[in-house]
Amino acid sequence: METKISTSLNDFRTETRAWLETNCPASMRQPVKDPFDLFWGGRNAKFISEDQRLWFERMLEKRWVVPYWEVKYGGAGLSSDENNVLTQEMTRLGCRKPLYSFGISMLGPALLKFATEDQKLHYLPQIVEGKIWWCQGYSEPNAGSDLASLQTKAIDKGDHYEITGSKVWTSYADKSDWIFCLVRTDFEATKHNGISFILIDMASKGVSTRPIKLISGKSPFCETFFDEVKVPKENLIGNLNQGWTIAKHLLTHERQMIGGIGETDVKKEVYSIALENLPVNNGIISDSILRNQISDFEMNEEIFDLTIQRVTDEAKTGNNSGALSSFFKFYATELNISRHELLMAIGGSEALFWGENEKSDGDLARKFCRSKGNSIEGGTSEIQLNIISKLILGLPTK
Repeated sequence: METKISTSLNDFRTETRAWLETNCPASMRQPVKDPFDLFWGGRNAKFISEDQRLWFERMLEKRWVVPYWEVKYGGAGLSSDENNVLTQEMTRLGCRKPLYSFGISMLGPALLKFATEDQKLHYLPQIVEGKIWWCQGYSEPNAGSDLASLQTKAIDKGDHYEITGSKVWTSYADKSDWIFCLVRTDFEATKHNGISFILIDMASKGVSTRPIKLISGKSPFCETFFDEVKVPKENLIGNLNQGWTIAKHLLTHERQMIGGIGETDVKKEVYSIALENLPVNNGIISDSILRNQISDFEMNEEIFDLTIQRVTDEAKTGNNSGALSSFFKFYATELNISRHELLMAIGGSEALFWGENEKSDGDLARKFCRSKGNSIEGGTSEIQLNIISKLILGLPTK
């Protein structure tokens, strides 16, 4: 069923709002408290509720899982304006994403730009339909911020590549079906020029994973090992040794994802949480210092949302947001850390509790610890500041 595009954007908004209000179950409008409140898809996909299944299937039929992709790739072919309206209306209702997938936010844009048409037709519809759970194989034990130093090697064996090496901080590798991976294919070239981008089935012989336990008590991260893994040559994306170009393009979208661009989940306002938990005087938080800190935070959050909207509108005119993704990533990281610091301050001593008791499940303390990781993943904050200074502000390098 293809989406019927209205001639008027206002009509499209009216139709979209009515459809969402009718078809999005009430439980799918609740704030996301855990990553697994969302549907991730995959070979062994499981829905946590009947409402989640209905929401995904309705959005899939509407072609709104990835609405801005072309119809032939499983999308609805919505224009930028129409997609913006859909995002706004989903945000207004608090609709959860029907499918959460690194295939949508990271791999998909890279495939659209660098893959062959046959590869696009093969992989993109599977991403939309949630058939594959994807993970990212970039960082290595000795190649994090200096990613181009990676050493996982792909040896040409005629009709296939033989891949040996390891990756680290691979989110959800132990649950994923496939991995998009950077490998070294030329050891004689300079480090940036000898890298290729390849897709690997995690069920292949020689692939293994090991979860990394975090202080937060939960571990999405894994070590991933490749021991002479055979990968068909048709799984290479782009040209041989073009991987660094693809990696930079994909990192832009990863940083936009971390920065929250396109998110529809509505978080409860910090001020509202404070009113429920702190002494108030005539409807105003009594602690003036904390009240001012919350006001500063919520103003900065609103400024950030408006900046995202402005840059999104500028992108429609052809302005590239590549370097700006570093700004989004850095600022969103700082906002998220500030948010959790304020929530800890509001919670007081009870927020420090790590385990479970009659008043707390320790989730806030764990999320506070986890928020610090935002300053590392997707490129450290120091790396983002270097990019911002050189490519956005135009500051001299010396």
